[in-house]
Amino acid sequence: MFCINEVLASTNGVDYMSRQKLLGAICLSLAASIWGGMYVVSKFVLEYIPPMTLVWLRYIIAFIFLFFILKIIERKDNKKLSLNKKDWILLCGIGFVGYFVSISFQFIGTKLSDAHTGALITSATPAFISIFAHFILKEKINTKKVISLILATLGVITIIGWDIGASNYLFGSIILVGAAITWALLSVYVKVASDTMSSLTITTYAIFFALIFTTPFMLWETQHIEIYYTDIYIILGVLYLGTISTAGAFFLWNKGMELIDAGIGALFFYFQPVVGAFLGWLLLNETLDINFFVGGCLILVGVFIVTLPTRSDRIIHIQKT
Repeated sequence: MFCINEVLASTNGVDYMSRQKLLGAICLSLAASIWGGMYVVSKFVLEYIPPMTLVWLRYIIAFIFLFFILKIIERKDNKKLSLNKKDWILLCGIGFVGYFVSISFQFIGTKLSDAHTGALITSATPAFISIFAHFILKEKINTKKVISLILATLGVITIIGWDIGASNYLFGSIILVGAAITWALLSVYVKVASDTMSSLTITTYAIFFALIFTTPFMLWETQHIEIYYTDIYIILGVLYLGTISTAGAFFLWNKGMELIDAGIGALFFYFQPVVGAFLGWLLLNETLDINFFVGGCLILVGVFIVTLPTRSDRIIHIQKT
């Protein structure tokens, strides 16, 4: 936070973006970038641990990690967590729809189709977020948001291509659409929950509920599939996925969605394929062609346009300073 304030102070008053909006953009960029890099680690770990068991391990590690931090903060502030029945129902819904159903649909849909189709279809998530934000949060869909969404979507399509015809598995594709819709619902209802709860509280207990929903599937897998935990690299991979890719990235995404409009925050989801493709080139010797650079530029332009402050943003900032 100190670093962010230093950057803002160095602009000599020509700060066209509020601190809140900038911090939200940073959180969302980091979260999406972490998820983009997560696939490099997951690709290795999934060779030894089945999907739902890996999800369960990610959640148990993330929950313990976040719960420990939450309790430290509560003790430091000498303030106990106070949630009502409505809060718990909302947290349960976020955990079920977002962290259980959406993640499970991604695994199942990708398995029934392929990773390429999965990446393309789930890239529709920002569009669904904008739609849900309009109806649930009453956020306006203005021209700037539409142009940014179109540019970023074209960027994703340019990077990963549009060759669905070769692997058009209908059932898998339908499930992947479900994954995109449910993650969009998660993102919007996280913003709803942030009105009464902190991002840390939302992330911690939503993961807890997702852990409960995932447990039966983990138990079934462990009874039918042989699992290897002995290799140190597997253990380190699981720890990374639990702490950084789950606890850290989920918190950053929720915090970012709390700080800025859901329709704007949705665009940062597109950093995933860019970072994933770059790390695939850097660590897995995968090739990058001209499409990567063209698509990456389109995504960056789209995000830049949507985060440009409006005249009202500048007026508010001047009044505050």
